[in-house]
Amino acid sequence: MTDQRSPRLPQSTGALTTAATRLMEEGLPWYRDLGAQERSWVGLVAQAGIRAFVDWYNAPSSRRTLTTDVFGAAPRELARILSLEQTVALVRTTIAVVESAIEELSDPADRPALREAILMYSREIAFAAAEVYARAAEARGAWDARLETLIIDSLLRDDLDEFVLGRAAALGWTGREGIVVLAGEAPSGDPEGGLAIMRRAAANHDLDLLAGVHGTTVLALVGRATDPARAARLLSSHFGAGTVVFSRLIGSFAEIPEATRSTLLGLRAAPGWEHAPRPVSADELLPERALAGDLGAVRQLVEQVYQQLSADPALLVTAATYLEQMPSLEATARALFIHPNTVRYRLRRIAEITGWSATDPRGAYALRIGLTLGRLVANQPQHPAPDEPTAGMNQRQG
Repeated sequence: MTDQRSPRLPQSTGALTTAATRLMEEGLPWYRDLGAQERSWVGLVAQAGIRAFVDWYNAPSSRRTLTTDVFGAAPRELARILSLEQTVALVRTTIAVVESAIEELSDPADRPALREAILMYSREIAFAAAEVYARAAEARGAWDARLETLIIDSLLRDDLDEFVLGRAAALGWTGREGIVVLAGEAPSGDPEGGLAIMRRAAANHDLDLLAGVHGTTVLALVGRATDPARAARLLSSHFGAGTVVFSRLIGSFAEIPEATRSTLLGLRAAPGWEHAPRPVSADELLPERALAGDLGAVRQLVEQVYQQLSADPALLVTAATYLEQMPSLEATARALFIHPNTVRYRLRRIAEITGWSATDPRGAYALRIGLTLGRLVANQPQHPAPDEPTAGMNQRQG
């Protein structure tokens, strides 16, 4: 193939770059909003694009890759500042300037070939831009995944500082509204691919998400949530098989470690509830968590059930009696020498105060465990553990 040459093109590079900059200033609002340094970077790309076209047109037999020639003129940070759409607008503006100068820069016989070359160059530069952004997205995706893992590890260790918060902000975490912690089994096959799908699902529902795989468990922090149960339902399908546990709604990063512990302990205790819903709240698993040795759940259940009802002895005795009567309103009324309607009223009050209904099998189970634990805690100081010798024993041994 014979080289085609246009002697006036190389001398016009500066003027064409100036014209392209002026056209961007007039027609691209985002360009006007850039800082001086960023605008200089865009100018370098425009100038490199025009020079690359001149070289590309005048030496078709030695055409090189355009990625390095054009986009290597600016720092990598430009790919983060400009979107792909804005970069396409930049390229389109530059090509339009060159195209408008065809009459001035070429002889009539050369113009058809020059127009054809501009079309081919436009295609090549578009592919080059797509390649740059694809590489940037791939690198950013890998970096973001590592950053997410570091953040979640820090939260699990209760190692919160301004650097962790800064990393979260770098990943797009806004910190607005509420936060929910989710835990469940990792999806089989490709866990990282499953996390990528979960991130897209969260973005589609205007939720922030930080997630990571720890062993066989996926731990996720969901931001901008207003209803923890709704957020868990939207994302639970992207976990693996088994129970998905979610925390109550929390308001700050400082509360995340405690919420994470209760959620993970809930996941460990979830097999104790054979027909637990998916997803299930960590608070709904208080009975199983308490039986599994979660001291936080023991305290919460004792406070929520035994201590609340102890403030009204009539409610405490009604709950205990009703649960022992297998359960029967009439039998409870006879045992307490009150009317069945009084029993009904007290049971409603118990449900309002504790959040657990004695007339519901699940609620009755939680109330029974809460009352049992409360009695044990209330009487514990009077009964030392077997490995704790009494004062009399010490005296005898002395």
